[in-house]
Amino acid sequence: MRWCASTRGRNKLDDHRSCRLYLVTPPRIEIAAFAESLKQALDGGDVASLQLRLKDLPDGEILRAAETLMPIAHRAGVAFIVNDRPDLAKAAGADGVHVGQEDASYEEARRVLGPQRIVGVTCHDSRHLAMEAAEAGADYVAFGAFFPTGTKMPKSRATTEILAWWQEIFEIPCVAIGGITVENCAPLVEAGADFLAVVGGVWAHPDGPGPAVRLFNAAIARALAA
Repeated sequence: MRWCASTRGRNKLDDHRSCRLYLVTPPRIEIAAFAESLKQALDGGDVASLQLRLKDLPDGEILRAAETLMPIAHRAGVAFIVNDRPDLAKAAGADGVHVGQEDASYEEARRVLGPQRIVGVTCHDSRHLAMEAAEAGADYVAFGAFFPTGTKMPKSRATTEILAWWQEIFEIPCVAIGGITVENCAPLVEAGADFLAVVGGVWAHPDGPGPAVRLFNAAIARALAA
């Protein structure tokens, strides 16, 4: 699992913790144009993973997007995750799947993908859901939304307290998501997020995706050093 090898099993007493970018695609993309944006983003600096999150599109179109974008991600050493659909993740040969509470269950995703692929689970702002996912074997849990976001209507608002709590107790990585930008990400990093899931903060950045990734990496480094 190339994306989380540096954090899974990390000793909680180790001060040398890290935080990395987890990019998520916009819900609608023009594949060729977005492929160029993705190359620019990955040229900008460290990225752990890319989640393909295309909503309300035919399966064939999602698979065509994966066929184009996954090789770009893999050439950069970036894990490729499919949102919602374990079956499409398997068909595409993706590194894993991310499932929400209304999507396929963790158990179904694991059955479809097997033990070696990544399965991450949305847990909103719920400690209970996160503990259930961890005990079931999830490779990461995702908390949010931390800030207002135009990508989707968030079902919950999370605070940094849940990240700090998670880091005190669990070794499984946690992902922070929801309206994260270069300007507001520092408290999430300082609280213990292992990954920052970002959509508009990179793809809609006024300077472009490459500079956005560079700025995110610099902001993460400053927050870790604080």
